[in-house]
Amino acid sequence: MLQRTYAQRAANVALSFLSAILLSAPCALAQSPQPDSPALRARVDAIVEKMTLEEKIDYIGGTGFAIRAVPRLNLPAFEMSDGPYGVRSNAGFPSTTYVSGIGLAATWNRNLAVQVGEGIGRDARARGVHYMLGPGVNIYRSPRNGRNFEYFGEDPFLAAAMTVGYINGMQSQGVSATVKHYMGNNSEFLRHDSDSIIDERTMREIYMPTFEAAVRKAHVGSIMNSYNMTNGQHMTQNGYLNIDVARKDWGFNGVMMSDWVATYDAVAAANGGLDLEMPTGKFMNRANLLPAIQSGKVTQATINEKVRNILGTAARFGWLDRKQTDSSISFFSAQNNTIALNAARESLVLLKNDGKLLPLDKARVKSILVVGPDAYPGVPVGGGSARVVPFHTVSALEGISAYVGSGVNVLYERGVPTLSEAARATDFVNEQQNGKPGLKMEIFANTDLSGAPVSTTVVQHIDSAGAGRDNNIDDPVVTAALSQRHQISRRWSGYYIASKAGRYIVVLQGAGEGTGNRVYVDDKLIIDNWKLVRAIQPHSTLELPAGVHKLVIEDWRHAPLGGRIRFAIVDANVIVSARAKELAAESDAVVVSAGFDFDSESEGGDRTFTLPFGQDELIRAMAAANKATVVTVTAGGNVDSSEWIDQVPAYLASWYSGQEGGTALAETLFGAVNPSGHLPVTLERKAEDNPTYANYYPEGDSNRVIYKEGIFVGYRGYEHNHTQPLYSFGYGLSYTTFKFSNLSIKPDAAHATVSFDITNTGDRAGADVAQVYVGDDHAKIARPAKELKGFEKVMLQPGETKHVSVDLDSRAFAYYDVEAKKWSIAPGKFSVLVGDSSASLDLKGTIDVSQAAANSATF
Repeated sequence: MLQRTYAQRAANVALSFLSAILLSAPCALAQSPQPDSPALRARVDAIVEKMTLEEKIDYIGGTGFAIRAVPRLNLPAFEMSDGPYGVRSNAGFPSTTYVSGIGLAATWNRNLAVQVGEGIGRDARARGVHYMLGPGVNIYRSPRNGRNFEYFGEDPFLAAAMTVGYINGMQSQGVSATVKHYMGNNSEFLRHDSDSIIDERTMREIYMPTFEAAVRKAHVGSIMNSYNMTNGQHMTQNGYLNIDVARKDWGFNGVMMSDWVATYDAVAAANGGLDLEMPTGKFMNRANLLPAIQSGKVTQATINEKVRNILGTAARFGWLDRKQTDSSISFFSAQNNTIALNAARESLVLLKNDGKLLPLDKARVKSILVVGPDAYPGVPVGGGSARVVPFHTVSALEGISAYVGSGVNVLYERGVPTLSEAARATDFVNEQQNGKPGLKMEIFANTDLSGAPVSTTVVQHIDSAGAGRDNNIDDPVVTAALSQRHQISRRWSGYYIASKAGRYIVVLQGAGEGTGNRVYVDDKLIIDNWKLVRAIQPHSTLELPAGVHKLVIEDWRHAPLGGRIRFAIVDANVIVSARAKELAAESDAVVVSAGFDFDSESEGGDRTFTLPFGQDELIRAMAAANKATVVTVTAGGNVDSSEWIDQVPAYLASWYSGQEGGTALAETLFGAVNPSGHLPVTLERKAEDNPTYANYYPEGDSNRVIYKEGIFVGYRGYEHNHTQPLYSFGYGLSYTTFKFSNLSIKPDAAHATVSFDITNTGDRAGADVAQVYVGDDHAKIARPAKELKGFEKVMLQPGETKHVSVDLDSRAFAYYDVEAKKWSIAPGKFSVLVGDSSASLDLKGTIDVSQAAANSATF
């Protein structure tokens, strides 16, 4: 009932004017609690003095999702929850689910980031949560990263602005944000073992600014170290980044906590700046630290400082003086649901609209087909720790049906099979000639298929959900033995009979982290996730002659749970249902809801650049059957659209749009909401165009991922490499048009105020994102052609003009001087460019920064 109630309510209001009010109304930005005071320090010191050394050591090791209580000192447990786009309950209890991070970044709306942070903060207080484990702020290097959907895109200035708003909003509610994952966590393969090799300048200019802003501007309460190493050291023991940079350079005095099971050495972590080991004190415990203190390897002062950081954060947020659970706040909040809806509305980016197909006219469209794997049920967010359980999810099908009402016939087809359905429909034989149905499955009590198998049997299909126990293993004795040893490898072998020659899709799904898998077809390695989980759900299209084909599928894992594996072979020519084609041809319009979900895009492994299996074929089939086809893609970044982009007139990026995504999509498709989202990432034409393509994976057999592109990542890299993307950073279409004019630049030493007018030249109310870039072509060191240094989202009525001013501080002109170990400005003439994408900058001017101004600049 909740789904339909809210969808109908939203459909009956003047939505375009609501968006106008939200965008134009002034918002008093929430502020985080200030980080320190003499009285606070004295209070904390008094508690620390009462603790025994053993209590202090126990205190810096977590207990599941909490900092332990100390009843003797009246210290309560400080509870934590996964996020970052809703309060994720380990018990599965629902919470408001907001648009994912990359979708929030696509709104380019600082005020909205504050409101989302406030909403999550209220939800946390209703549930007694002290620390929300978000936001995630790692920079988008490549669309393959499985956690891109959690993060704020490719540009550090945009990401920092959204991060500060989010944190300020959340912490204004008395809940600490936890900015993560610090740092160099820009992929999900080998995440415990990879070593991100990043030069100092690149770290300072690209990968640190968002964390720095979280500390300096938002006074974030906690930083979470990442799993990976950075420049040779695990982050939980990286004293340079944790102590020298975060604490000494930036002034961080909150809690430096580990990611879950991301600590590897007690003494190194204790001396390397880690305050809190989660989820338990596996390393930082009495057994390890008491002898280290006695031998002088770790000082008591070091332990005391960790306890002070934890208690200081608690005192700062008021946790020592009140209960965190606020019973006056409702578990389900209509206010928060509205924020979730508004965020979903503003996150949608209209990428293509040939012939002005959109907005659809409800009076003329009498039938519409909603088709695709993500059409129903809704996909509010990706997988892993960010997978919040919503109170309700409005799918594309439900949102469109509720919006158009009874006057339009809304049809539905999934269009392609689920992977489980495809796996169950794939038949095998165990011998090349006269074989019996099924595959031989061998199970080994190790991770390398060595020795004799502990079990050999025949299975009909490979379709395991992996919920703790592999449902392909029927012998409970074998299962128990394997689970105790936490090591298993499996081999399925047999044959597949292609009924006719043609294109066949081979698709596999594994469990990601702690696993590996691979597929051989006719003795050729087709899918290789054995050492690196390049994708949780990879697929490959093969040309197979009719007849018998040899198959070998292998996997391994070293975890007590897991075991998920699915495998299918599908004839590409029949993967799209005939019913979907028929309905598409009969309908006035088709909406294809394509993309990923929590099974195919998640932490613990990367994802494919291509859409999941069968979806390219589905889109092409729908476009061939109906010229009024709209494609909307759920994903954490770009996907390969080369097989269909020229065949579809309308294309939207919907990211993961939270629990109200279907409502926002319907309103946008039919024009009640004018799309105002702009890309927070560059969309490449093909995978090879990405600046990180050649060095995204480790070199050879090493674990070293060398960021050879340096500062030239994202749009900086495309411009540096003279590569034309499909859609540029900052790009986004509207149902109206805008004009920029009257540029004025007023310098003030190493600062400037950039002013200009923006006019709505169309016939609809709408919002545009004014973007200010700065270029430096005179410095002796290589610099990007231009960099985003300011932006403002502006709502305008038809014909209305607004005057916009954007301040540029000293950092807008600076680069990081590695030799001098400081930010520096090269005096000279800088270009200032203004427009509504990195490729559409109609206003151009310059500003001169003198030597004296450069020397006196502060950063």
